[in-house]
Amino acid sequence: MSTTRINIILFGIGNVGSTLINQVIESQKFFLEKRNIDLRFPVITNSTLAFFENDGLKNQWEANFAQSAIPFKIEDIIDYVQEQNLENLIAVDATASSEIINSYIPLIQNGFNIVAANKKANTLHFNFYKELRKNLIQYDKFFNYETNVGAGLPVVQTINDLHFSGEKITKIRGVFSGSLSYIFNRFSSEETTFSKILLDAEKIGLTEPDSREDLSGNDVARKLLILAREIEHEYELSDVKIESLLLPELNESNSKAQYAINKQLFDKPFQIAKITQSDNHALRYVGEFDVISKKLEVKLVSVPKNSPLGQLKGADNLIEIYTKSYGEIPIVIQGAGAGKEVTARGVLTDILKISRQIIVKEAIF
Repeated sequence: MSTTRINIILFGIGNVGSTLINQVIESQKFFLEKRNIDLRFPVITNSTLAFFENDGLKNQWEANFAQSAIPFKIEDIIDYVQEQNLENLIAVDATASSEIINSYIPLIQNGFNIVAANKKANTLHFNFYKELRKNLIQYDKFFNYETNVGAGLPVVQTINDLHFSGEKITKIRGVFSGSLSYIFNRFSSEETTFSKILLDAEKIGLTEPDSREDLSGNDVARKLLILAREIEHEYELSDVKIESLLLPELNESNSKAQYAINKQLFDKPFQIAKITQSDNHALRYVGEFDVISKKLEVKLVSVPKNSPLGQLKGADNLIEIYTKSYGEIPIVIQGAGAGKEVTARGVLTDILKISRQIIVKEAIF
């Protein structure tokens, strides 16, 4: 059986992008032997520079990038792959950039499939969401984004499979944030102040560089919106009702310095929330889409400690999917919902899925 070469154009070589390259290099022989797939990176970029290497990357790729990367525009990459006659193209977006999203449709129109860890394309206004998918159909290309929700967990795929098999999903609820999972799991089980646990989460790199991003609830809202759209509901981000964990006196309007030195202001209100809840209950920050009442909410809730959400540990994500067939017993997906290793592995899984689809298309034609 002949080997199929897959050309990955990688945007973003931060934590996830660089981990992905190393995972591919480590498993190159395995993919060749088990799947007859030869994964190559002819182009890798950071936000301003691109490194072009038709034969793909070797182990010393960081040094090569530092020596030979040059400023680029998207058009340069499109021209390069055409000049080199590169086929089976997958553009991988391992950035958090808003700008690269504007290049998705031109890339699709020029022969690229897309894998995105970046959530932004799926949370922009719905007109863009529809236009993107219209182009995917028109140009017969694939767009995979499993890591948009739950890093390497199979959340998007499961919800998509259920919906398009005719199953009626009635509710989606869960803890979608690894950082907030860690904070409330510890806060519920330890006699420690909220601000101390928040500082610990920052120190070990669980939060965004500015933890107000996590506490605002916006990231959870984006993930909830992605899942609502996955089952064909035409909502916008503004339709999600967000109960922010920030305080009137400690929020985005403060300077970074003010925020850094005043985190103890969180302690009193969260301690009150903790001690006034029912016995054997725990606080959890959840996203919830009630399909029947058409309500999308991000909020702090109190749940029984013996419930799936109440038993969460570490920085795990947990998503409950309620359906008509399963009734009151939800399908539960739980596991690590953050981290460069699991996210990169999820991106790689998406790449391999598209690779298999490319091989099937080649066999047909």
